[in-house]
Amino acid sequence: MILVIDVGNTNITLGVFEGEEIKATFRMTSGQKRTSDEYGIYLCSMLEHRGIDPKGVSHVVISSVVPDVMYSLNSGVIKYFNLHPLVIKPGTKTGIRLVTGNPKEIGADRIVDAMAAYTLYGGPVLVIDFGTATTYDLILEDGSFVAGITSPGIRISAKALWEDTAKLPAIEIRKPKSILAKDTITSMQAGLVYGYIGQTEYIIRKVKEESGLGDELHVVATGGLGKIIADEVDAIQVYDNMLTLKGLRLIYEKNQ
Repeated sequence: MILVIDVGNTNITLGVFEGEEIKATFRMTSGQKRTSDEYGIYLCSMLEHRGIDPKGVSHVVISSVVPDVMYSLNSGVIKYFNLHPLVIKPGTKTGIRLVTGNPKEIGADRIVDAMAAYTLYGGPVLVIDFGTATTYDLILEDGSFVAGITSPGIRISAKALWEDTAKLPAIEIRKPKSILAKDTITSMQAGLVYGYIGQTEYIIRKVKEESGLGDELHVVATGGLGKIIADEVDAIQVYDNMLTLKGLRLIYEKNQ
């Protein structure tokens, strides 16, 4: 079995693959400092809770955009699984060619998502990840990663709204029945969700226009809150919440 780990700014998402099948997924917070022993014990305990023997894990693959986590996490994997993980970094074989101004600035998660979307759904493809930040990455038919767009994630936008205003409350992020809100909470929900739908539609339209790809461009979305937006945007053809985990497995296979 392969244990794949995606370290994001908000959460650490983990998955266990047996062949191409996802046996289980887990989440941990990434903002909390942990020792290597804590990571090792957490990982083993979560696997055992799902009836998975940690000794059955033969390989570990990690992508991370949080450097401070990596020393303890890497050490925990080595100590408790007796395995040296494959860590995604510049030079890791992915099949995606980075032709942006500074390829080293592209986060590992974006490379993994790009590789997964290109491999599973074909190119040219625009990959949208609705994470802590929302990213839009353009991969051409030949596998070239040529452009990326970054905007504040919907949760960041919501947090700014209620933290930087004196009277607006924290709210659940969901789409109200109508944009014609009649109270404070639904007015905030309407502004956040309908506003984000509009942003997504406009960026997709501009990417299609400026790239000259038009309707030839596939659009694939992933990320925790992405389902809310993807359901409302016709231009998004695929929503795959497991895209990053699948990409980590695919990269492991490519590097064997």
